[in-house]
Amino acid sequence: MNDQVTTLNPSAGYGISQEERHKVLRNTYWLLALSMIPTVLGAWIGVATGITQSLRGGVGLIVFLGGAFAFMYAIEKTKHSAAGVPVLLAFTFFMGLMLSRLIGMVLGFKNGTELVMTAFAGTAGVFFVMASLASVIKRDLSGMGKWLMVGALVLMVGAIINVFVGSTAGMMAISMAAIGIFSAYMLYDLKQILDGGETNYISATLALYLDIFNVFQSLLALLGIMGGERD
Repeated sequence: MNDQVTTLNPSAGYGISQEERHKVLRNTYWLLALSMIPTVLGAWIGVATGITQSLRGGVGLIVFLGGAFAFMYAIEKTKHSAAGVPVLLAFTFFMGLMLSRLIGMVLGFKNGTELVMTAFAGTAGVFFVMASLASVIKRDLSGMGKWLMVGALVLMVGAIINVFVGSTAGMMAISMAAIGIFSAYMLYDLKQILDGGETNYISATLALYLDIFNVFQSLLALLGIMGGERD
């Protein structure tokens, strides 16, 4: 990737060339693939050291939300320069670390490794389907954005409440809703790139990474609740 992140003129809107759109998409896919490395590393360190085991309830929620929003703010501020890439990768390491507690819990089941691989395969399948749909749907999906944002906010409020309530049924409902909402977000974000609505590959990567992270996390939580086998 170039030292300088090229952002096409936003005023050009959806009038940018097909070649420029493909360039954004190609760079996004490369950076998205690269972002999985620090995510896996963060998750591995978290599982191996148990460093996130103490982050329960309100404390865990504050650390997660505080860290995530701080990183996203930093990414937004640096996305027009080469500094945006290492900041994004640091964010994905942090997210992997935060995910490690759930992964560690699932690996505690007799079939834990199988559940993690199933969640990974399921997430990859969702991404493939949404990428395929985004490439064939001709309709402008930009209007979906506000509805998906409302759905995501309602989901976040529900998830925060459930942290304190600790309801298994609530967790299942939230996980199923999250899979639906962030799968739709995946389609929306991919279509934005293909239509020229998103012209910065760091922003595009961040959006798709969050979609993938949330689908994987929700699938894994659902599989752990419904399919976890204890010794």
